[in-house]
Formats: sequence, C-alpha cells, structure tokens
Amino acid sequence: MRGVHGGARVACRIMTVIVRPFRAPRDAEAVALVRRAALPFMLVTPEALGFETEHAHPLARYRPLVAEEDGEIVGTAQAGLAYDSPEPGVGYANVYVHPERRGRGAGSALVRAAEEHLAGAGANAVYTWVLDEPGHRAFAERLGYRAGRTAHFLRLDLAAGSLPPLRTPPDGVRIVPASDFAGDPRPLFELDAATTADEPGDVTAEFTDYGHWLDETWGHPLFSPELTSVAVLDGRPVAFSAARTDGSTRYGTAMTGTARDFRGRGLAKLAKNDSLHRARAAGFTEAFTGNDAGNGPMLAVNEWFGYEICATEVRYVRTLG
Repeated sequence: MRGVHGGARVACRIMTVIVRPFRAPRDAEAVALVRRAALPFMLVTPEALGFETEHAHPLARYRPLVAEEDGEIVGTAQAGLAYDSPEPGVGYANVYVHPERRGRGAGSALVRAAEEHLAGAGANAVYTWVLDEPGHRAFAERLGYRAGRTAHFLRLDLAAGSLPPLRTPPDGVRIVPASDFAGDPRPLFELDAATTADEPGDVTAEFTDYGHWLDETWGHPLFSPELTSVAVLDGRPVAFSAARTDGSTRYGTAMTGTARDFRGRGLAKLAKNDSLHRARAAGFTEAFTGNDAGNGPMLAVNEWFGYEICATEVRYVRTLG
C-alpha cells in the first residue's frame, strides 16, 4: 500500500473510479509513471512491468491491477501468492496511487480487488508495505491491517559522492562480473538461494526452481550481469552484489550476500564496492538499496559506502476471513 492513504470507502467502484486488470503493453507507461511518483526509490520501467506479468510463476497467481478515474490510470496494484514460501496461504498486495490523485477512492478500491483475488487463490493472510507516514499508516489500519517490522530505503549520490577505494581481494579471491557465468549461471542461483533463505523477514523464501530463476531473475530486463559483482574462491562464487538499472541514470542493489561459511571476511563489501565503481564508470548517477531495519550489519556496510536513509516503510498484514 505504498502511497495510498486517503481512501474513503472500500469498493470496486467509487464514483468514477474503476479497477480492472493491467493490460500490457498498453498500460505499461502510465503504470510506470504512477509507481515512480508514488515510490521514487524503486526502479521501474514499462518493459519490466510487461516482463513481470508475462513471466510470473503460475503458482504465484499473479494479478496486476490498475485504477482508472475518468479513463486515466491513477493507481496500480500487484497481488499474488508467495509461492516460494514453505508456509502455505501467504499472499501479498502492493498498492500505489499517484500522489496528486489520493483521497478519491482509488487506493481502497485496489485493496479490495486485490484481497478478493487473493482470497479466491487460497490466501489466508495478505502482506503489504506501507510508507512510515501518519496518513499511509492510518489508511492501512482503517482497512484492518496490523503493523509489523520496518525497512529502509537508502540512496547514494554516485555523481557527487566519493566511493571507498577499490581494495585488493584476499589471496585466492577474485572479483568478477556475473556475466562471466553467462554460460552456466547455476552456481549463482545456488548462492542466491542460500543467501535469500537467511534474509530477515516475515515470509521466508526457498528457491528451488532453477528454470524459473533463470527466466525471471537472470532474464529480467532490469538485471545487469555486467554490473553485478561476484567474489569467487577456488572457482566457486561465495559472495555477490546483484545490480539492476533503469537503463538511464539509476542503479539499484537487488541483493548482497555471502555464503554462510564465508561470512565475516568482508567479501560482500568487496563485491558491492566493485559493483558501485562499475556503475559510476558506466554513467549511473544515483544508487538505491533497501534494508530491513533489524539488519544492522548490512546497514553499517551501506553507511560505510555513504548511503543515507531516504524513506522508511512498515510491513503490514491482514488475516483474510
């Protein structure tokens, strides 16, 4: 429910607001504009929106929605099941409304439509992220959502700021771009799966479908193998920093992690520093990332790079009856 506060009543149609399925590619540009306005700290492009709809896992029951007011798209939602969680019945619904069009019912209409879809798909709980601002939180709570953990968006000015100098890796360690694994990305899938399983969060994830990861993650239009940096020891990837870009000036870290047996050696920091230097050399001027508020070690790493918190959001959940 990022950027949705102000809905007056829950309904699928409120005055001139209607909710309907997202249609790619026709709606993609308008939806990207709404999401950039509502949450400018996350990378989004029209191409990525169409890709995510087309390549969603069948078990996710993914349904993107749009809210129209007098024929203009003013809001959007992405709803689906956390199919890769070992806990059954977990759903998510992230809702965005353009800041200039709030308070007219689009947000509540999107929430209701998303909940109806998830209930029909077998969800018994719906998780969502809400900006940590009074209006946004009040909106979620009026609709029966309960607050949980918090997370931060962080921003780094690559154009004006200075990065820590590149350091020589320890003996036996090489820092290489992920594109070096283009012929066989499976070792990166295994590292991604292992580190994701240790991520703090309300919903755990287990990556077991290599084919879908290859399609949805490695093949994602925002993913940059050239800017993703990997620490390799004895031919095995042991730490990485995954990069996404909007193809223009904005760079984002999608994930930074280290295999459990190799933590405490600074390898993830080396990989991320290498990736940031590559991004700046390639002309990117802004870097974004996100961290759970309880992930002190990663927050400290990002502070060392010069990142600053630019927004905070709260994880809310509602049990479906």
